[in-house]
Amino acid sequence: MLVRTYGSAVYGVDAITITIEVNLSRGIKFFMVGLPDNAVKESQHRIQAALKNNELRMPGKQITINLAPADIKKEGSAYDLAIAIGILAASQQISDERNVSDYVIMGELALDGGIRPIKGALPIAYRAKQEGYKGLIVPMENAAEAGIVQGLEVYGSNSLSDVAAFFNGEDSLTRESTDFQALFETSHSAISVDFDEVKGQENVKRAMEIAAAGGHNILLIGPPGSGKTMLAKRIGSILPPLSLDEAIETTKIHSVSGSLSPNDGIMVDRPFRSPHHTVSDVALVGGGPNPKPGEISLAHNGVLFLDELPEFKRSVLEVLRQPLEDRKVTISRAKISVDYPTSFMLVAAMNPSPSGDFYDPNNPIEQEAAVKRYLNKISGPLLDRIDLHVEVNPVAFEDLSEKRAGESSASIRGRVIEARKIQSQRYEKQSGVHCNAQLSPKMIEKHCEIDESSEKLLQMAMEKLGLSARSYSRIFKVARTIADLDRSKLIENKHIAEAIQYRSLDREGWIG
Repeated sequence: MLVRTYGSAVYGVDAITITIEVNLSRGIKFFMVGLPDNAVKESQHRIQAALKNNELRMPGKQITINLAPADIKKEGSAYDLAIAIGILAASQQISDERNVSDYVIMGELALDGGIRPIKGALPIAYRAKQEGYKGLIVPMENAAEAGIVQGLEVYGSNSLSDVAAFFNGEDSLTRESTDFQALFETSHSAISVDFDEVKGQENVKRAMEIAAAGGHNILLIGPPGSGKTMLAKRIGSILPPLSLDEAIETTKIHSVSGSLSPNDGIMVDRPFRSPHHTVSDVALVGGGPNPKPGEISLAHNGVLFLDELPEFKRSVLEVLRQPLEDRKVTISRAKISVDYPTSFMLVAAMNPSPSGDFYDPNNPIEQEAAVKRYLNKISGPLLDRIDLHVEVNPVAFEDLSEKRAGESSASIRGRVIEARKIQSQRYEKQSGVHCNAQLSPKMIEKHCEIDESSEKLLQMAMEKLGLSARSYSRIFKVARTIADLDRSKLIENKHIAEAIQYRSLDREGWIG
């Protein structure tokens, strides 16, 4: 007897439906074909034990299982449940009161028949809905996540016996019904860190407000103890909340990577990723035989914080250049190529010299050549892609001893949200553009017009600092954001002047 059940394979942030054909014939052997990996092949032993421990039986016949399409490699243990249900249906141990072919079934089996969680439940649910399946059966830990998809019956299960009873017509599974819009609107976590805890550093706070308002990359340069890391970790508290579309897109990536916590539904807070400087280029960008997302994709719609920037391997930093520009990364292998989105804010911090202090020619602790070698670890093309370079000086005693709290993150965030609203309205007809950092050269010409005096100021800065064409466009983008914070339709001379001062590392001969 031939029975078909359906599972799903996840590639990138999308899923592909896998047809699982189970055929019983005369004999006693077990065959599995369709390019399964070792984890899939081992499902025979998990299924045999799970059936026996749930008072079900492995049929004493030749079992042939085909995973189609046969030219796509099947990986992992998530097909266990679909194969087991196919075997039960083919051996008529379930009456098929509910047609198994109407459902996509995914889950790893434990030897006692329990069902363990899987990765990628959200993209699997979207694919099942797109292809017209009636429902989806997943482990209970994945039900809230898959339940985000509306118009699809999603059931969570803890055991093989419950799923078998469900297909026998019993109401052994509870349908997951997630009001994801209400969940999204009410589940934003409270701010755990706040800018009012930061003493002094008003100029740096201003730069970080500009970066958050326009989605700009920012580099903090200062000696140890000046507050670079403290400031960087608080930038998430002033970023605008995720939109619903951004939340779903972010949840998909974390679902595929397996980094969602059990029973999580939708991600409501912007991710903040802070990899150690020993990270490899594959861990940062993503990869593997079946390419998985790296840190830059896990930071999508959020913040990627690189502390001690010159300590990262140069090869690791250089792979950031293309994703920063294109806001996506393509990972290619011999048989597959996947795209992951990488629209993140880069926040980096570094010391100005190997000793940690700014270079002082009158009292040189170290040679000027050593300082230059240290700074040259960061390539010019990468610095070009960072919109704001900000010098962070040590905090004065008067500021440290100040009892009055500084401006709160909530207050700064209010201005950031207003500036983002202005940008959303301005770019509402531009697909994929939501903030000033995403402007293309043509859009800069359209939305960043300046008067004659501002043009002369910019020309003088370009000639004096030796700025590149990319730095030129970055100044326009930052100036546009400063104007938006001032609620000014026009970019004025003062906006250009402030944007120019955030190009510290472009100054010729700068070593501190």
